[in-house]
This record gives sequence, C-alpha cells and structure tokens, in this order.
Amino acid sequence: MTLSGALSGKRILLIISGGIAAYKSLDLIRRLRERGASVRPIMTASAQEFITPLAVGALSASHVYLDLFSREDEQDVGHIRLARDSDLILVAPATANLMAKMAQGLADDLASTVLLAADRPVLVAPAMNPKMWAHPATRRNITTLKQDGIHFIGPMAGEMAESNEHGLGRMAEPLEIVASVLSLLDGGAKPLKGRSAIVTSGPTHEPIDPVRYIANRSSGRQGHAIATALAKLGANVTLVSGPVTIADPAGVKTIHVERAEEMRDAVLGLLPADIAVMVAAVADWRVATSSDQKIKKQPGDAPPMLALTENPDILKTIGHHANRPKLVIGFAAETQNVEDNARLKLARKGADLIVANDVSPDSGIMGGERNRVKLITRDGIEDWPDMDKNTVADHLARKITQMLETS
Repeated sequence: MTLSGALSGKRILLIISGGIAAYKSLDLIRRLRERGASVRPIMTASAQEFITPLAVGALSASHVYLDLFSREDEQDVGHIRLARDSDLILVAPATANLMAKMAQGLADDLASTVLLAADRPVLVAPAMNPKMWAHPATRRNITTLKQDGIHFIGPMAGEMAESNEHGLGRMAEPLEIVASVLSLLDGGAKPLKGRSAIVTSGPTHEPIDPVRYIANRSSGRQGHAIATALAKLGANVTLVSGPVTIADPAGVKTIHVERAEEMRDAVLGLLPADIAVMVAAVADWRVATSSDQKIKKQPGDAPPMLALTENPDILKTIGHHANRPKLVIGFAAETQNVEDNARLKLARKGADLIVANDVSPDSGIMGGERNRVKLITRDGIEDWPDMDKNTVADHLARKITQMLETS
C-alpha cells in the first residue's frame, strides 16, 4: 500500500522552532509533500541558526515566513491569514521555550502569534534535552496544552545531540509525525488503512486437570492496547486473546482461546496478513497428558509427577511461514540479560523486531499498568523510557507504520 496522495489537497502550516532537530524538518517537508500536502513554513529566529530559509523554501516550494513585522507579509494581517488558511498547524520541532509561550498565551514573534490566533488543529512534536522535558515547568505547560486541545507526537527516547546524553527528548521521526498528521486530518484516510494485522495477547492456560493449569501473570493489557492502537490507525485487526479479565477492545475482532495449541491454530487460520504482533505470553510447556478428573491428594502419597512437553512456538512458526506477514514482531519478557536474549530471539524466530522488557518481580510490569521496553532490530536498539501501556502501544503502532513505509 502506498501513501502517495493520502494528503492530497491538505494545507499544512509548519512552524519550525530552534533546535538541532530542525534538520529533521527538511525531511518532514519532503514526506508531507510526496503525499500531496502543500506546506507553508514559518521559521523562528532561532530555527534560522540551524537550517536556512533557502533550504526550507526550496523543499517546500513555498515562501518562508520569518518576521511578524514584515511589511510585505503583514499588509493584510498576515499572521491571522496564516493561522486560518490551513487544515492543520504542525510545530516541529517544538522547543520548551515555544511550548511555554503557547501555554501562557504569549505572542512576541510570528510563530507564537500565529499559534495564539489559530482555530485549527495543532500538532506539536517536542524536541529538547531530557532534563528540560522532565522539568516541572515543562510538565505543567504540557498539561495545560493538552487541556487546551493541543495534540502531541513524541518525544522519543534515544541519543541526544549533547555528548553522552540519552533519554526522552528526541523529536519523533518524520514518518511518525506524518502518521499523526494523517490520523488527525482524516479519520477515514488512516496510515494503516487496508492493512491486516494479527495481535496475540494475554497468557495461555495449559490444563493439568479440570481444576488446575499452568499459566503466567500476563494481564493482556499490553496486547489489547496494541490491537486498539493499530485499529485507530486504520488497520483491520484481529486479536487472538488468551484468558484475561479485561474487556475486548472496541473496533477489533477478538478470538478467545485457552491453550497454546488453540492460539497457534487461530493465528495460522488468519494468514495471510500484513502485520503480526505476537504479544501473548504463551506457556512454553504443557502437561503431556492432562487428567480428565481432578487429581486427588491422598494421605501419605508423594506429589504426582507431571510429565511436560513443549508447546508450539507461535512466533517462530509465523516468522518462518510460507505466508509470512510482511512485518513480524515478537515480545521477549526476560529477567536477566534482556538485550542479549532478545537479539538471539530475533535471529532464531525470524522476526523483524523484538520488543524486550525486564519482567523481574520488582519491576511490576507483568500484570501491571506500565511498561519499559527496548526495541531490538538488526540495525540496533531503541531504549524507551517508562510509560503506561497505552502510550507504549501508540508509539509501537507508529513505529510499525514507519517500518512498513520504509520496507
């Protein structure tokens, strides 16, 4: 599926503020225009210290607006015209300073004045040092902006421009921003529209007898959230869920299973598909022969011996299948050597991406509300900060969109 023309006729007002991430705006302009959007740029004075209006103008094929007091641009109250003559206002990168102005309603340059006069959707892609992002003043401003209806994409975790700096503060990648633009501008023209996705979620229960079973502590929250996030971006999602106590996600077809063999059969029955995200914590073993009756404890008898046999490896089966989805993503829940084990799993299972996390008992991740993951690909590792599971799902859905677009 190509996204060419997905933004045909859409008018984007792009505000570029000062920061090293401004260089990404050049690629962002190209990505927006190749999808049919027209891009009208505004550059702050600080942005011009990092990239030139000449480069921005050449890529956007548009006049670049720089000065609130330009006699030529302001002869017809140009800042009001700019604010209204667009379908969406995109701020990328958005510095802590510009977001503070937005939150306080300040208007001392062209960019902040246009934002104060805006009556269109505003999407902000923050970029700053992790300590600036985490500062209480910035957190207060973000809360205010969200209450005011401002939309956010990112920031993401990774290496900063400063030497030896790492954390949450990188501007989202251009394709991730484009996915958010598409989602905001047209609920029908979603970036994953026409794509089919399979998501597995929850634990499996492997019966010992009619009463007892082998299982794990997976709640299904992360898998269900990922199914929801993919559906929001337009994918036709089928969720194969093990036994959980949470509700089926809206807008998603859900197949309920108990055992690993049932989950494997359900997944294979959904092929072919474009995307497979294997989140379920499938039990590695099952009892070779489960009892039809409850196993009774007899006084003086030794505990019964349970002969175990290996369950099917669903991720490996999908990763090497003749009808293999274009994108196969697995999860690695580890308690030690997280990165090393995830790299081995990536190669062994035939996956394109492994989402790895540390589920040691003191992490609170297994069965909890939050998650901290590392994304392992053949090209490297992305270390994401602690986030709630819905936010992880939204970020991963945008990552999937990006990977499909560039594959």
